[in-house]
Amino acid sequence: MRLNLKYILLFVLLLSSTFGFAQKSKRKSLEARRIQLQKDKVYINALLSNNKRKKKNLLIDVKDLNDKINTRKKLIAVITSESNELGNEIYLNQLKINKNTRALDALKKDYATMIFKSYKSKSQNSRLMFLLSSDNFFQAYKRFQYMKQYANYRKQQGENIQKKTIEIQQLNDTLKLKKEQKTTLLNSKKEEQIVIEKEKKDQIGLLAQVKKKEGKYRRQIQQFQKEERRIDNQINKIISDAIAASNKKAGGKGKSATEFTLTAEAKELASKFMLNKGKLPWPVEKGYVSTYYGRQPHPIVKTATIQSNGVRITTEKGSVARAVFEGKVLAVQVMTGNKKAVLLQHGNYITVYKNLENVLVNPGDNVKTKQKLGTIFTNKITGKTILGFLLSKNTKTENPATWIYNM
Repeated sequence: MRLNLKYILLFVLLLSSTFGFAQKSKRKSLEARRIQLQKDKVYINALLSNNKRKKKNLLIDVKDLNDKINTRKKLIAVITSESNELGNEIYLNQLKINKNTRALDALKKDYATMIFKSYKSKSQNSRLMFLLSSDNFFQAYKRFQYMKQYANYRKQQGENIQKKTIEIQQLNDTLKLKKEQKTTLLNSKKEEQIVIEKEKKDQIGLLAQVKKKEGKYRRQIQQFQKEERRIDNQINKIISDAIAASNKKAGGKGKSATEFTLTAEAKELASKFMLNKGKLPWPVEKGYVSTYYGRQPHPIVKTATIQSNGVRITTEKGSVARAVFEGKVLAVQVMTGNKKAVLLQHGNYITVYKNLENVLVNPGDNVKTKQKLGTIFTNKITGKTILGFLLSKNTKTENPATWIYNM
């Protein structure tokens, strides 16, 4: 029974230790995310404030405000999670302090008892008599060893008390620091909430103006969606033709096939690409996602629906698109207004970089990860610099956010 209890206690200690480590690791991750979001917030505010437009556009104004609000919401959510994790750490820290304080009290009590007993028999004569009164040499030797061990034990207890006192002081210092960190986080959260409430009031006013001309804006959105579909269809045709060519070369079904026939080298590249899922670098050095992947209601005109086969990343003027992984330039597609799209092939994976003003690569070129592909187009009327980024496996598009690190 005692053995079982011993193992149970050991298991509980290991479990609490593992739980504490996992919590600390999670909070470190949240802390890193909060710091990044704070940087993003500053960048987005500066980027949107610096956009110079030839004329005001109500939809763009509302969209910019939405982007600011959404970034702040994400930041508040992360601050809340980090604060909660910190609260858990404070609680566990207090439990450790209470446990160590009880242990220290027990040590002090035990030590006081030993000192009192030692005082009662402290004279050298009594110790000597204790040895001389032994019945034989063996008993005298055992008594000598006992006295020696007792002295060492008393010394060890004194050292343990000192060590435990220092440990509790360190835990108290850590607890104080954690409480200060939590207070700072909560103050930061309050500041963000004050700003977001003000921005929401501005948002309500702008949305009321949009409502008056909702039909006009819905037609603009539908026209934009129509153009996006046309461009995506061109891109799909390029990919389909490349698939057909690869199959024909391999003696396959040609145009009826929907998957690339890969060489051994291409298979290896596709495998490396897949292993980097969630770890790929952004296709721009700086920027934020202003339109996410998939079918979704328009963020402003709720009666309109948009279909995004990729993501749109807003960045600063003069920014360049860069390859998210090594590969080969499959094609350079010229679009409306002489804007261009670069298609990179990574085995049976394709990444597409749309809305480029000029291109720095040619079809057939081998490119490296983060290699510059071209300068992103800046709209002279809206002042916006936006990269369209798509990712597909064969002809089927996938959500880039599951592939790009922290997107």
